[in-house]
Amino acid sequence: MSDTAIQFDHVGKLYRLGLVGTGTLSHDLNRWWQTKVLHHEDPYLRVGEVNDRAHKGNSDYVWALKDITFDVKEGEVVGIIGKNGAGKSTLLKLLSRVTSPTTGIIRAKGRIASLLEVGTGFHGEMTGRENIYMNGSILGMTRQEINRKLDEIIDFAGIERYIDTPVKRYSSGMTVRLGFAVAAFLDPEILVVDEVLAVGDAEFQKKAIGKMQDVSRGEGRTVLFVSHNMAAIRSLCQRGVVLDNGMVAFDGATEEAVNYYLHYAPVIDAKSIKDCISAKKSYLEVRDIQINGSSSVCTSLKPRQRELDVMIHGVTKDPLKGEIKMIVKKMDGTPMASLIEGRNKGYHFDIHPGEFIFRKQISLPKYLANGDYLVDLYFVQPMIQDYFFAPNCLTIHVEGFYDQFGDPLSLSNEGFIGLESVEGFPGSVEYV
Repeated sequence: MSDTAIQFDHVGKLYRLGLVGTGTLSHDLNRWWQTKVLHHEDPYLRVGEVNDRAHKGNSDYVWALKDITFDVKEGEVVGIIGKNGAGKSTLLKLLSRVTSPTTGIIRAKGRIASLLEVGTGFHGEMTGRENIYMNGSILGMTRQEINRKLDEIIDFAGIERYIDTPVKRYSSGMTVRLGFAVAAFLDPEILVVDEVLAVGDAEFQKKAIGKMQDVSRGEGRTVLFVSHNMAAIRSLCQRGVVLDNGMVAFDGATEEAVNYYLHYAPVIDAKSIKDCISAKKSYLEVRDIQINGSSSVCTSLKPRQRELDVMIHGVTKDPLKGEIKMIVKKMDGTPMASLIEGRNKGYHFDIHPGEFIFRKQISLPKYLANGDYLVDLYFVQPMIQDYFFAPNCLTIHVEGFYDQFGDPLSLSNEGFIGLESVEGFPGSVEYV
């Protein structure tokens, strides 16, 4: 139809676990003979299994996506929702032509600007300014068109001082800022945004969501938005598509999609906190993360208990200036508190190259209401960079907190909302 911007027509993506291609020359020749010469179906599609990463399968072939069919109208903002490994990022990579579908067809009308992960499309040796021009050229824009948008891009990104510095020297937050500004301001008809906005700070996330609203509602452009933050999905999207094990589980109005996801899909399906890490520096290996002595993704606090003992066991090739940061959220993704010691002091622990164990006690907000909460965990150099980011890595069940009248606090009281600087709990670093 003329008003359809994107059409997914029975799209599927098949991977073979652990190998490139089919793994053997005989398999590759058989696939070529069957598909190119005889024009038959790929024989290996039939043995593919659904992408349920929690269980061991019998086949080496896995459908990351299978039989995905839905349309997106021009000017529509669609949230792609699902647990880790559901196929959200794969779907956006297919749309962005980073990789090709195994089956089915994707039809898109207009230029597509993608922000899939930190640094995508940027050349580290080129400056921020040079990367703006390069990305604009890739989108098919002339130099004059880019010139007209250049000041707006730099101003929105807030990195004017570093715009003529090579991108390889940018922090992850600076890279995300510039990448989003380029994608949003260079007039693509379709804007594709993955979870990368979680790397930015709260101020930039608010600006980015506001810009996406302007792009969709004011300028009539189409947006596909992936996020685990249900509050952002609710405020931004008109419609939600829930993916589960690589297939469409629900497609409908945003509120219904969010409720379906929260009710039917476990928020955390990883076996350990470490498995939830979605962004990590290449020189850092994280071997274990424990909270209150356990690597489990769920914990309950005893009555009146407010402390979380965090342990990170890792190996680093480079020196680190590390500190813990946590964001505590309601189960729908609404932020309740940001917890970091020395937020405005630049305080950190110096960690030397080698194997280390970092320990830190974090205190939850004093007036946190009773109920269940999600936790995002960061290991950071305060105000500079993130060493790793583990979204939705822990569910906390809180009980035993009471208000000034002796009545139990509940989530209906909204709990604590804002920032709390944690003081008085010194951490430690041990070397193994």
